[in-house]
Amino acid sequence: MHIVGGLIDLTARKRAEEALVQAQKMEAIGQLTGGVAHDFNNLLAVILGNLELLQKRLPSDPRAERLVSNALEGARRGASLTQRMLAFARKQDLHVEAVDMGSLIRGMEGLLKGSIGAETPIHTEVEDGLPRALVDAHQLELALLNLAVNARDAMPDGGTISIVVGTRVHNADTDDLARGHYISVSVSDTGTGMDPEILARAREPFFTTKGIGKGTGLGLSMVYGFAAQSGGAFVLNSQLGQGTTAEILLPIAPALEIPSTEQENRQPANVRPLRILAVDDDALVLMNTVDILAELGHEVVSAPSGSKALEALQTQGPFELVITDQAMPGMVGIELCRRVRKIDPSMSIIIATGYGELSDAPDNVVVVSKPFSEVTLIDAIGRTQAARSETVL
Repeated sequence: MHIVGGLIDLTARKRAEEALVQAQKMEAIGQLTGGVAHDFNNLLAVILGNLELLQKRLPSDPRAERLVSNALEGARRGASLTQRMLAFARKQDLHVEAVDMGSLIRGMEGLLKGSIGAETPIHTEVEDGLPRALVDAHQLELALLNLAVNARDAMPDGGTISIVVGTRVHNADTDDLARGHYISVSVSDTGTGMDPEILARAREPFFTTKGIGKGTGLGLSMVYGFAAQSGGAFVLNSQLGQGTTAEILLPIAPALEIPSTEQENRQPANVRPLRILAVDDDALVLMNTVDILAELGHEVVSAPSGSKALEALQTQGPFELVITDQAMPGMVGIELCRRVRKIDPSMSIIIATGYGELSDAPDNVVVVSKPFSEVTLIDAIGRTQAARSETVL
């Protein structure tokens, strides 16, 4: 009697199944995180707006001024936290440009040393003749700072941080990255490293091995979301007792791409009083927006939905500007914009979004992220009026 047997290696299949489950898990967490960040941004918009208005009306009382200033700082930290959550959920607004990585790394040396501490040496190496990366420079700086701080914290007994920038060829199409040439930015430490179980969870938001009060657990998740949204990838390699290397892969900018020269710190434009229609389904947010606009001298009519806004346009117009929320039931801000433009093609429009990302907004629409300050709103209104003037000319 003969028995014919065979062996099948299921290792590759098992790894693929585990990778799929992990990807689905991260996607679900990302959707939840983005939703929480959106709702939190609405709350912060109310808090920040009212505190700024209150600050203007305070009597000459140093203690009261200090209390309001502390509350404002806490709210701004909350806004920073939601930006990290949106980064993980891949819903932040990115301003990509062709970035000289050598200049960016050299420009960060002072910031890195000040944040990490002089006792931790940082070694940097940038490949000669490196092409520019297509990336949001500010968000990349935040990502690198997060990775450097994590690297320092992973070396309680001291060690060296290495930042290496070069090109890398990705030879195979994968679920998270197409084959091709990329800019590689890696941050390595000589610290404690991670075991496989911790490494598998390291990119999850709010997961941290640091003590209470020493970390939010959003640093690596922010980098992961930022890299993916930038058209690249985030790769973690670590072995227990041998340190960790965190690598960001970024797209290479087209050869003719030039760096953006627009300055984000431009002075807000002076705008004459306007007749404005403000639209938001959240009553507190709507009231806050109306109060800020009225404080600036504008005449404001409010509407709690897209359909009510269209009614107001017909019955309470004319208006010179519409400011609308994006995420509203029944009719989102973008759809309202399209319908408003059918009524008045020259109408100036601002869309406020708690998600931060709005890639399909109609032309000549200004997008602001919640929570926005009074200065941000002044600047946005100024840009709509400048665009309107150019259109008229």
